[in-house]
Amino acid sequence: MTRDVAIVAFAQSDHLRRTDELSEVEMLMPVLHQVLRRTGLQTSDIGFTCSGSSDYLAGRAFSFTMALDGVGAWPPISESHVEMDGAWALYEAWVKILTGEADTALVYAYGKSSPGELRDVLTRQLDPYYVAPLWPDSIALAALQAQALIDAGATDEPALAQIATRSRTAASDNPHAQLKGSVPSGEYLVQPLRTGDCPPIGDGAAAVILAAGDRARELCDRPAWIRGMDHRIEPHSLGVRDLTDSPSTRLAAERAGAFERPVDTAELHAPFSSQEVVLRTALKLDDSVRVNPSGGALAANPVMAAGLIRLGEAAARIHRGESDRALAHATSGPCLQQNLVAVLEGES
Repeated sequence: MTRDVAIVAFAQSDHLRRTDELSEVEMLMPVLHQVLRRTGLQTSDIGFTCSGSSDYLAGRAFSFTMALDGVGAWPPISESHVEMDGAWALYEAWVKILTGEADTALVYAYGKSSPGELRDVLTRQLDPYYVAPLWPDSIALAALQAQALIDAGATDEPALAQIATRSRTAASDNPHAQLKGSVPSGEYLVQPLRTGDCPPIGDGAAAVILAAGDRARELCDRPAWIRGMDHRIEPHSLGVRDLTDSPSTRLAAERAGAFERPVDTAELHAPFSSQEVVLRTALKLDDSVRVNPSGGALAANPVMAAGLIRLGEAAARIHRGESDRALAHATSGPCLQQNLVAVLEGES
């Protein structure tokens, strides 16, 4: 890498079960205004804009073009979009700045899961020949992974309940979280996963601003420098994977430099309590690391924005001086199929 790039600002919406009265643009605009206001930048000052969202959630093609109304695309801007979580949009913007094609970038993501049946929508990302025709939903597949972990002796149901309780207790200090405080484990949705082991369905948006070198220091008192970032993918077929392990997460972390020295904070995108067990092992996180102090995806999981929020939450802790070296993780697909890992550091 020839340039130092940092996250200099982060903003997110309040994550709600339903936002029927708001369009995607109306949900997104306050977040964009807030993140720009924190740096003093105008839209015309941004060198590159990249977004992450899903047309399947919106139920119409090229829905992301409507969100550009909230950004302001006239005069014409340099813009791109990924049909992925916003964490992958951040990766594209990071590469754009590394190559010298921009000095600043705005990255945003949003998702409204409330209008449809999310468990059915997510089946469309499965193998279209052998798995999707069976219509296994996201919770059923996560339950297969959880049961595999239990059978392997890696965890048990009380341990999973403790993860959920810890996450949602931590979310008590997060004003944007959807679920906070003590949340009952509830009934089984798909055994062995209970209601408390699964993420809430909700709507939300997030945005970050990236900047390079001295420009980052001008915009932020303590930038969160991206020391490394990488993303990898597991085989598409669930039948050829060991669901109790995540080699792609481990490889992405290695390539991002996560194992070079310890981190003090980890924001893990683990929508199900059992997935935190897999990620902790793959990332070699012990009890000295504070995991998901924001509450994580068990407290708020806006699809297509939750991964970007993990990066933003990790960066925000560095901005506030609460962390010196943090790891952020994002995932997409069933059973941790695709994984992105970033390492962020603050200056002394």
